[in-house]
Amino acid sequence: MGVYPYFRPIEENEGPVVQIEGRKIVMAGSNNYLGLTAHPKVKEAALEAVRKYGTGCSGSRYLTGTLDLHIELEERLAKFFGSEAVLLYSTGYQTAQGIIPTLVQGKSEYVVSDRDNHACIVAGQIMAKGLTANLERYKHNDMEDLERVLSKLPIDAPKLIVSDGVFSTGGEIVELPKLVELAKKYNARTLIDDAHAVGVIGKGGRGTASEFNLEKDVDLTMGTFSKTFASLGGFVAGPERVINYLKHFSSALIFSASPTPAAVAAALAALNILEEEPWRVEKLISNANKVRTELKAAGFNVLEGRTAIVPVIVGSDPLAFQMWRKLYDNGVFVNVFISPGVPQGRQMMRTSYMSTHEDEHLDYIINTFKKVGKELGLI
Repeated sequence: MGVYPYFRPIEENEGPVVQIEGRKIVMAGSNNYLGLTAHPKVKEAALEAVRKYGTGCSGSRYLTGTLDLHIELEERLAKFFGSEAVLLYSTGYQTAQGIIPTLVQGKSEYVVSDRDNHACIVAGQIMAKGLTANLERYKHNDMEDLERVLSKLPIDAPKLIVSDGVFSTGGEIVELPKLVELAKKYNARTLIDDAHAVGVIGKGGRGTASEFNLEKDVDLTMGTFSKTFASLGGFVAGPERVINYLKHFSSALIFSASPTPAAVAAALAALNILEEEPWRVEKLISNANKVRTELKAAGFNVLEGRTAIVPVIVGSDPLAFQMWRKLYDNGVFVNVFISPGVPQGRQMMRTSYMSTHEDEHLDYIINTFKKVGKELGLI
């Protein structure tokens, strides 16, 4: 079909509008939820860190790669999430691989995972299985099926329930109150991936546990700096004893170069802005809700939700590629998700929004969707 929507180089990026192939394109596919990658304070913090510390740490956190910046960000995040301690990893993807196989690896131990969890969790649980741990999966966000799985496992066996907080494709929020209830009932621990939840839901953008007032009931929360925090890296928050164990036994931490000074400083600056300007979270959700409501009213098949992710179901691979091309040619960039990344029949335009989108951007996105949808017979 002559359509290839991947690896499109962005030449300039101001947040809501980017330049690709010499054209200005309205961005409706970024995970830059609070629009902070272009914020002057974030950019200046990164530049100042390079001036002071250089471009890299040239070592792992375990040896020569710990800066006072790393400690400061860990302490600030622990306070932000109301947890005892936080540990940084070099990437968000690496974080799950640093946690899951480190904590769950014996023949009598179990990882219990949602079938729609992010690929980083899948990688982590495969590593745990390779270390002789057991892997059990339950139907997507289906707490009855989770109980079915848990009820068959030995009550005294170590069990770690792992789930996205906000699922990255469809934007659904995990049924956390029931998940926590089941974890207590069946003697399991919990790990929630808040990559798409921090800065989006919860009090002041504090994520899924905060959204449900369960901060003291979730054992571990992991996340990334590549979205709300406008940087690169990952973290895990939890009890000090667990974090200390990970510091000394997690191969992904010990054998990786530590996060760069610029990345850590940028994340710190973004955290400052998130704490000082909570209105950004409200604006983000307001923007996403506007598009969700308008597209549904126009007749599109839009998945229900209340996060920054607004998926528009198209239903087939060829139609998905056609729609992506028409949107792109009309000046709107979205992410096209096809099988097997999503189930057959659920091929989608995965759109996502930022607090820095203004009404003019949102209206343009909505009107372009309507135009293309009519051309393709979707509405």
